[in-house]
Amino acid sequence: MSYTLHRGDALTVLKSLPDASVDAVITDPPYNSGGRTSSARTGRTARAKYTSGDAKHDLQNFPGENRDQRSYRAWLTDLLTESYRASREHAVAMVFTDWRQEPTTTDALQMAGWTWSGTIPWIKPASRPRKGGPKQDSEFIVWGVKGSLDNTRDLYLPGHYIASQPRKDRVHITQKPVEVMRQLVQVCPPGGTVLDPFTGSGSTGVAAVLEGRNFIGVELSDHYAGLAEERLRETCLQDDFALAGPGK
Repeated sequence: MSYTLHRGDALTVLKSLPDASVDAVITDPPYNSGGRTSSARTGRTARAKYTSGDAKHDLQNFPGENRDQRSYRAWLTDLLTESYRASREHAVAMVFTDWRQEPTTTDALQMAGWTWSGTIPWIKPASRPRKGGPKQDSEFIVWGVKGSLDNTRDLYLPGHYIASQPRKDRVHITQKPVEVMRQLVQVCPPGGTVLDPFTGSGSTGVAAVLEGRNFIGVELSDHYAGLAEERLRETCLQDDFALAGPGK
C-alpha cells in the first residue's frame, strides 16, 4: 500500500495527478457557509463560524473560508473537474456540505462532469436543541459517480449515518468520525486509491489505511498537515508513507 500527503494548494496538486489514477474522491472542503448575510459568511474565521462561543477547545483555524457563494461554486467546480479527470471510470465522489451550500455543491459536482447520484445525511445526535424549532443536527454528503456505479461489487452502504463529532482527542474544528469515514471509503475497491484534496487532520486517510485502501491527501495548512502526517504515521505503523511537497 502507499500513502502520500502533499503540502500545498489543492488545485495546484490536483493538476499534477495523472489521468485515471484514483478510484474515489472523498473530501470535506472549506465550504464557506455560516451566517445569514454575505459579510457574515466571508468576514469571519472558520472558528467563529463553526465553533460555539462557550467551546472548551481552542482548535486552530483553517484557510479558505472567505469566498462568496458564486466564487465558491466556481472554485469547487474547478477542483471537482480536476478530480474527475484524475479518477477512473466508476469512481465515486463524496463531498461534505451543509444545508446552506448543498444546492451549490450539487451544481459544482454536475458542472465538473460527475453524475449526481444522491445526498447522504450525517446526523449528529450531540448537537444542541434549537429553541422554537427543529435543531440543525445534520451535515450532508453530496455524491456522484464517473460514468456509472460498478454493479459487479458486492457492496451495500447505508443511506445515512448517525454519529457525533469526535470529542476525545479532537484536533480539528470540523473533524469527522473515523467510524463514518471507514464506511465511506469502502466505495473505493480494496487496494484502490482514495483522494482527499482537503485532508485536514487526516481522518479520511486514516480510514482508508484501516480499510486497506491507498491514500493521496492534500493539505494547505502546515499545522494540520503536520497533524495529518502524525495520525497517518501512527496508523500505518511507519509502513511505506511518503511526504511530498506541493511541487511534486
